[in-house]
Amino acid sequence: MKKQIIGKTFDAERALYAERDAELVGCIFEGEADGESALKECRHIKATNCKFSLRYPLWHGEDFLLCDTYIAPTARAPMWYASMATVRHCRIEGVKALRECDDTLIESSVINSPEFGWKCRGVNLRKTDITSEYLFFESRGLEISDMKMKGKYAFQYVEDSSVSDSVLYTKDAFWHTKNVTVTDCEIRGEYLGWYSENLTLVNCHIAGTQPLCYCKGLKLINCTTEGCDLAFEYSDVDADIWGDIMSVKNPRSGVIRADRIDEVILENSIVENNCDIIIKNEK
Repeated sequence: MKKQIIGKTFDAERALYAERDAELVGCIFEGEADGESALKECRHIKATNCKFSLRYPLWHGEDFLLCDTYIAPTARAPMWYASMATVRHCRIEGVKALRECDDTLIESSVINSPEFGWKCRGVNLRKTDITSEYLFFESRGLEISDMKMKGKYAFQYVEDSSVSDSVLYTKDAFWHTKNVTVTDCEIRGEYLGWYSENLTLVNCHIAGTQPLCYCKGLKLINCTTEGCDLAFEYSDVDADIWGDIMSVKNPRSGVIRADRIDEVILENSIVENNCDIIIKNEK
């Protein structure tokens, strides 16, 4: 049976350093001593209804579970270099909350954390609301579903990942991504997906100016657009759009199919344009 630590307050430096096989219930990590790294190098820990207010509490942890727990804004960089972490029904507000972590499950949580999820591998995030200016920078192996996201620069340099059934209010999302699939999502912002490689969007609604330029291996399947002008500049693209596109500018190669394109701009291109542009139901 795991050791239980119930209703305790800790503020010392490394208060529970290298703790093993313990269950923390209703514990608080704050106080005058202002100690850092409370659970650094922990293994097989479960924390329920706890509050973390001190810096760097869960660095280098392995196989830990946070349930119904609050990570305050003062708990700077709470989870770094950790593996096999599960976060359920938590509220996380610490800046740079997740970095260089492996195999993390996050579900049914609320996150407000600038620079969240950088350089991680194997994050599974679902049923979570997240606000982050820079989200999942240089991460790979992400599986994201049922996410509501607000921020600016989401998923830059992300590889081998999927996002589904989500709503993203963002800017410059999916820049320089490789092998990413986005399914059944609403994406609202500007300059979507520039410089991406093998980005696939399926059943998505895309809103915002100048999307999907300088792309390689770009695919859009059964998508709709809103306010998308100057789209696909210098991209290699295979796009099937329901409805209309405001304007398409100098696509490099491939095929673009849409019900209507208000304007096709083929001028002042620095590359040869070999893209077929097809208006559906037109002979």
